Amino acid sequence: MSETKAPKRWMGVEQLAQYLNLSPRTVYNGIAPKSKAPFPIRARRFGRHVLFDRLEVDRYLESQ
Repeated sequence: MSETKAPKRWMGVEQLAQYLNLSPRTVYNGIAPKSKAPFPIRARRFGRHVLFDRLEVDRYLESQ
C-alpha cells in the first residue's frame, strides 16, 4: 500500500528560503523586530523556532 504524504504545514526559515528561492539571511533580516523592509508573511515563534504557515505563503504567492 502506498502512502501519499501531504506537505508539512509549517516551514522553518531555511525551508521557506529554499521554497521562495531566497537566502535564509534575507528571511531573517525581514523578520527582525526593527526591520526596515518587513517580510510580507507573518512569522510565528514557538520557543526558539521561527515557523511560517505554508498556507499563508501560498496565499501570498498567489496574490502577487
